[in-house]
Amino acid sequence: MKIFSGIQPSGDLTIGNYIGAIQQWVEMHKDPSIDEQLYCIVDMHAITVTQDPKELRQKSREIAAIYIACGIDPEKATLFIQSHVPAHAELAWILNCTARIGWMNRMTQFKDKAGKNKENVSLGLYAYPSLMAADILLYDTTHVPVGDDQKQHVELARDIAQKFNHDYASDIFTIPAPVLRKEGARIMSLRDGTKKMSKSDPVDATRINLLDDADSITQKIKKAKTDSEPMPAKLEDLKDRPEVKNLVQIYASCADISMQDVLDKYAGANFGTFKPALAEVVVAKIAPIGEKVKELLADPAYLDDILERGAKKAESIAKVKLAEVYDAVGFIPRKG
Repeated sequence: MKIFSGIQPSGDLTIGNYIGAIQQWVEMHKDPSIDEQLYCIVDMHAITVTQDPKELRQKSREIAAIYIACGIDPEKATLFIQSHVPAHAELAWILNCTARIGWMNRMTQFKDKAGKNKENVSLGLYAYPSLMAADILLYDTTHVPVGDDQKQHVELARDIAQKFNHDYASDIFTIPAPVLRKEGARIMSLRDGTKKMSKSDPVDATRINLLDDADSITQKIKKAKTDSEPMPAKLEDLKDRPEVKNLVQIYASCADISMQDVLDKYAGANFGTFKPALAEVVVAKIAPIGEKVKELLADPAYLDDILERGAKKAESIAKVKLAEVYDAVGFIPRKG
């Protein structure tokens, strides 16, 4: 089993990123059936919208620090920056020539991000699912742990891989499968339980950032939207209470228990009781991450060394796969 996943270095990573993706990665360290794990800082994806170059560089190191602070062990997994391995961009072009326009037009995340302004967004924002497919397919990835919102992109990577293999009568690409959490796959906004918690939301109060301190976390949970009813006793009773369901998901994920366990503990309680308890478990899980990140960022040479070693290892794998692809499509290899 081979694992690949990544996060963009834009905005502030949230508890949603942690629960939906990074927490899974950490748990995978314990799985003896996993042969290889690669976790990428996908900076090339980040520039599909305008970024400040200085901030992009800073955020890229910050994401690396967050990976490690959350429990990703660079001795057990390969951590690297996407742009450090040129094969990602090279394969993406070939996959652009494999993917179909109709497939891209079905990508709901592009529609969401572009909105009514789709004629003025970058071509990169439209085509980036091909780059994501390249990220995955370069490493013979078998499983991609992602948040629920990225499942469609992994499915597109499967379609592209299958079409390429068919077109060139080959089995060059492994067909990857998405891996989603059973609970907490999509953490929602603290102010609107029908909208995903987003690191790019301009309103900071909608999210819990991984670098928030204990006071900030507590205040955001205190002000999180709920309703006037007490905590329910059964999961089905959360169906029409999206904000409450979201808070229960967060509690369950941070306390490492099921959502039903949370309801068993707090059924009938009011939010004056539940919210402080939720804040306590979230602070216990998240606040130490911010402290560790500060320590790691104070030693950029250490982070750069990890990323350089990771890039060399990733590149050694990616070059082999890219050479197979070049040969399949008919490119003449360079001499020397």
